[in-house]
Amino acid sequence: MQASIIGLDIAKSVFHLVGQSRSGAEVLRKKLRRAQVLSYFTQLEPCLVGIEACGGAHYWGRELQRLGHRLRLLPPRAVKAYLNGAKNDYNDAAAICEALKNPRIHAVAVKSVEQQDWQMLHGLRQAAVKQRTALANRLRGQLAEHGVVVARGIGTLRRRLPEVLEEADNALSALARELFAEQYQELLRLDEQVHRFDQRLAGIVREHEVPARLAQVCGIGPLLSSALPAHFGDARQFGNGRALAACIGLVPHQHSSGGKPRLLGISKRGNAYLRSLFINGARAVLSHAQGREDRLSRWALALAARRPYNVAVVALANKLARIAWVVLARGEAFDPARA
Repeated sequence: MQASIIGLDIAKSVFHLVGQSRSGAEVLRKKLRRAQVLSYFTQLEPCLVGIEACGGAHYWGRELQRLGHRLRLLPPRAVKAYLNGAKNDYNDAAAICEALKNPRIHAVAVKSVEQQDWQMLHGLRQAAVKQRTALANRLRGQLAEHGVVVARGIGTLRRRLPEVLEEADNALSALARELFAEQYQELLRLDEQVHRFDQRLAGIVREHEVPARLAQVCGIGPLLSSALPAHFGDARQFGNGRALAACIGLVPHQHSSGGKPRLLGISKRGNAYLRSLFINGARAVLSHAQGREDRLSRWALALAARRPYNVAVVALANKLARIAWVVLARGEAFDPARA
């Protein structure tokens, strides 16, 4: 009997799949080596295949779609609720099958190679920035141990460290000067690495239509205008802008009962990197809104006048996310008069 849905549990080397018929009966249970997966699915009639959205899932999703199969990437948390019995590979594949039947589970869109390349670029930049911040904090602490206090800020440290090394009357020994000089060169290397990543991201914005349109929105710079399409694609998986903002965690968390709505702070669900970029962009818009006459700036200033500053910033970030959805999903250019 032909399987109409298949749950595929992917791994590094050995894959397990469970197939069910339209009636829900299990008709297929198989273990495959990695090299056998595509040739096996080539022999199958096109069907609905489910995979947990984990490492390697987007690659396999693209390959199976190329073979004519319908593909749904499911959040692991949603699949976990359908696990029946002890955790093993076949039970995991069966749980994916059961989760495929629930239309309320929102599938993860399969990313293109270009999206994954852009995400890798952002990930490498984040890693370099994190290393640079850790190095700067470590250098300030080590300098303080030698009686030299440097104010916070990488720019301040970058400027003061050569001066400290040139001072002959401080308490630094010859070995300490040598070690600090080596760490200073490492700091400069990380600065150059971050700069190269920024140049590549700016090139993406110049050369691709969607990031270029996003970059026209107030508060959305090269980082966010390339990170957003890398994460969501064209965003048509969301029915409206509020759904996109909710996915990023920029809407109030709800704790309601007995018909009484109760809204708390923002949910902070989804991608923290995107959320931080939206909030930083909103801060930039609000800090430069004074004296501007566009509709978005006037709205932000009016909100900041009656609500706490951080509340106004988050509300503006939510609005920027909704505007970004229009640009991504409808292909429209940003119009300040309509914002």
